[in-house]
Amino acid sequence: MSRLYLLRHAKAGWALPGVRDFDRPLDESGMADAEVMGDAMRARNYVPDVTLCSNAKRARQTLEGLAGRTDTGRVLFFDTLYSEDAAGYLDIIRRNGGADSLLVIGHNPMTEDLAMAVSGDGDETARGMLNHGFPTSGLAVVRFPGNLGEAGQGNGYLEAFLTPADL
Repeated sequence: MSRLYLLRHAKAGWALPGVRDFDRPLDESGMADAEVMGDAMRARNYVPDVTLCSNAKRARQTLEGLAGRTDTGRVLFFDTLYSEDAAGYLDIIRRNGGADSLLVIGHNPMTEDLAMAVSGDGDETARGMLNHGFPTSGLAVVRFPGNLGEAGQGNGYLEAFLTPADL
């Protein structure tokens, strides 16, 4: 069994004139939410062996907030987690899926689309929450019967869906 943790970056401020979207920082509530999610992950023993993180500033800052509260395992950064679609995310996960547990810190709509695509079944409450959208700092926990290198559409089980508002 393996686990995939899909985390949408925390809330970022609007881009200021002359600042690329890629370089938008977290706002104050985003930093607080990232720390809350780190505490929640630690409390539930959601500890990834490896973290794949978008290189966008808001994703890296989300990782920093988490890492101050829980173990994030070995961290790899990818520019492509900013630009790829859900299929691209799945390809990156498969190529790095040798671990028993993997955290992906990415963006929407890719994170939400991937969570929906791989979750063939799941906890009724978690599925209901996910169907209402994937807010910033939202965390989908998807369990797979085998290795994450074999993760695919519909073969995961949505075990939990957490948001800072629900903690």
